[in-house]
Amino acid sequence: MTVAALAPSAGPAYRRYRRRERLTVLALLAPWLGGLLIFFIYPLIATVYLSFTHYDLLSAPVWIGFSNYVFLFTKDPKVVQAATNTIWLVLILVPARMLFALSVASLLIRLRAGVGLFRTSYFLPSLVPPVAGTIAFVFLFNPATGPVNRFLGALGLPQPLWFNDPALSKPSLVLLGMWMVGDIMVIFLAGLLDVPKEQYEAAALDGVGPTQRFRYVTLPNISPVLMFVGVTGVIAALQYFTEAVVAAATASGQATTGGGTASVLGYPEGSTLTYAQWLYVMGFKNYYLGYASAMAVVMFVVSLGVTIILLRRSGTLLGAEVKAS
Repeated sequence: MTVAALAPSAGPAYRRYRRRERLTVLALLAPWLGGLLIFFIYPLIATVYLSFTHYDLLSAPVWIGFSNYVFLFTKDPKVVQAATNTIWLVLILVPARMLFALSVASLLIRLRAGVGLFRTSYFLPSLVPPVAGTIAFVFLFNPATGPVNRFLGALGLPQPLWFNDPALSKPSLVLLGMWMVGDIMVIFLAGLLDVPKEQYEAAALDGVGPTQRFRYVTLPNISPVLMFVGVTGVIAALQYFTEAVVAAATASGQATTGGGTASVLGYPEGSTLTYAQWLYVMGFKNYYLGYASAMAVVMFVVSLGVTIILLRRSGTLLGAEVKAS
């Protein structure tokens, strides 16, 4: 029996068919809907509720209203430092990784020989576990025994303190992020390979130079890739945790995580303290789960707001590029 035969005039038969169709769709979606409800919706609602309570994991939550948010925005001195470091990473680390990955991908698509070797070489560091990779990177940049400073010394150049210098600790984390750039490099590589060659050929016939070809041909075609990498990069930077904690612990010579002692927290001098790290310390070291939930809600709102702004901005820029071309 066809759907046309079960027209609305068929009455009960058509309604039974539509009901059976909806139940089939719901049954197929049930695993995903269940995961969304259990691992996202419920934790989100619980976090919002706990953000208005005093909760220490040992006793029942006590409703305290907006006290956690008042303390967060007016009385917690570490939040300002942690938020400033995190914003610095968002503004510097994310664009640096994107530019470097796009440059490497652009060079790889122009190579005629050894493409597989270079592609593998750039991608392999991203497969290294973050903890192991960070420890190895910090040892490479050790001021006293690291090969990087030994090489600089052999050339008669200054030998910075790198992760032990408050002014260079965050730039050192940027270098670490650029070393592990292979994950987004392959995404850019796929996007560049998908750009129609006919458009490049047409632009070359019209006498368009390399810079203009990149602006009016490459960028509009890879704009969805740029948006995806940008949004995911900003969200990851707002949640930056593992590399900062491990780098601080390794550089200070104390193998501790999650804040550890006061000397390790954000070492050196709080320069590597991130918002996510302070959230973890307050929630799971000091057991202020209500306050940590308030910090998590603020992080979620900021991430959502930045994502919306980037999506709208991307649409505006893409429209302007299309009109200009």
